Amino acid sequence: MSTPWDRVTWQKSDHVFARFAVQPVARFMDVEASGGLALVAAALVGLIWVNVAEASYHGFWGTHLAVDLSIVHIELTLTEWVNDLLMTFFFLVVSLEIKREFAHGELSDRRRAALPVVSAAGGMIVPVLIYVGFNAGGAGIDGWAIPVATDIAFALGVLSLLGKRAPLSLKIFLLALAVADDVGGIVVIAIFFTEDINVVAFGIALALLALVFVMQRVQIRAMGAPIVVGAALWIATHESGVHATIAGVAMGLAAPASTPYARGRFLESLARLRERFEKGMALDDKKERHDQTAAVLNDIEELARDTESPLDRVVHMLVPWTSFVIVPIFAMANSGLEFGGSAIPDAVGSSVFWGAGVGLVVGKLVGITGAAFLAVRLGLATLPRGISWLHVSGVALLGGIGFTVAIFLANLSFEDHQLVDNAKMGIFAASLVAAVLGYTLLRLTLRDQEPDQSEDDPAAARDT
Repeated sequence: MSTPWDRVTWQKSDHVFARFAVQPVARFMDVEASGGLALVAAALVGLIWVNVAEASYHGFWGTHLAVDLSIVHIELTLTEWVNDLLMTFFFLVVSLEIKREFAHGELSDRRRAALPVVSAAGGMIVPVLIYVGFNAGGAGIDGWAIPVATDIAFALGVLSLLGKRAPLSLKIFLLALAVADDVGGIVVIAIFFTEDINVVAFGIALALLALVFVMQRVQIRAMGAPIVVGAALWIATHESGVHATIAGVAMGLAAPASTPYARGRFLESLARLRERFEKGMALDDKKERHDQTAAVLNDIEELARDTESPLDRVVHMLVPWTSFVIVPIFAMANSGLEFGGSAIPDAVGSSVFWGAGVGLVVGKLVGITGAAFLAVRLGLATLPRGISWLHVSGVALLGGIGFTVAIFLANLSFEDHQLVDNAKMGIFAASLVAAVLGYTLLRLTLRDQEPDQSEDDPAAARDT
């Protein structure tokens, strides 16, 4: 009977590719999808809390906390610490996933990347035009960026409800689309939401970022060094006037996507280590057998670590925290909408509500589907195997689930709390409508399909 070691030695290179390239993405999507449920639960807690005990909710999240480091003093409310500091880790993970997609994933091949990239562009431009159409010349025009981005966790969470009916190619298309979408959102934050720049602090931030690249170049592998430099980079970025979350984006894009040890040699080295392990197990002396096998196991651990890129290692470490802790806390801290009195009629009568709501639902549907259709008709891209135009439309509707980044942009766009609340009300309504319509359309169009075997067969998944 074959052992796990035997199975490792005869696996083909395409299985190795699937293990290192497809399975990390599949794990990422699974965690993000589950995190979408945690996000919804936390948002509901926030909504119930503020409507049952308004003073308690606002008193808690409005609590001021200060950090005094002698050379710098930062004082923010709890909500601001969540939005400026915790969300830095969220954008770090987003930028890491962006880099991984461009290095190894769906966006690494120019022709395969064309469809989600062009679709994402359409899904940003059309919603902005719709929002501007509702708010041109009014106080709400500053919120034009609100319907730009898609919430990866929420959208994948809805798609996961379809189970194996949804082909892996459709999930990958949604992930690539959302990643490309987030590139646009990050660019918008970096360019349009930067205050007056403190030149000294900005110069220090650039120097620290250069240090990160130097550390990468000389292959400093200890995790403590980038953590310390990253913390200093966040402080410098915050003090510079550039939104502090951009520090997370910069650290993510600087993370090495290559591995110290060539993955093509992994199985060879593993086979040699297996032989050493078996020889060690055959020793008669108990202590010597223990020492030699322990040394081999240590070498196996080091081999596995060196065969995994720092980028993948950080994603693996942070995604559960961002999905199940940071994003839900953000949702709870920013979902404090009061539904009593005239709150709902006031919001529905606001152009910001309709700009955000229609921009997300209709804008994403028209923009994503229309841009994808043009890209295919012009020969710039092809539809992935097993995906029809109805499926693209369903994914485009799920793209209208803005939630996390949309709320983040709403907070950045307005100082008037009423405008922020109107925008949040539109985002909530749009996300609910987009989720229901997207799920329903995909449920109907995928109901007669056989479950996609590629999810159980990594080699097949690679060809999707």
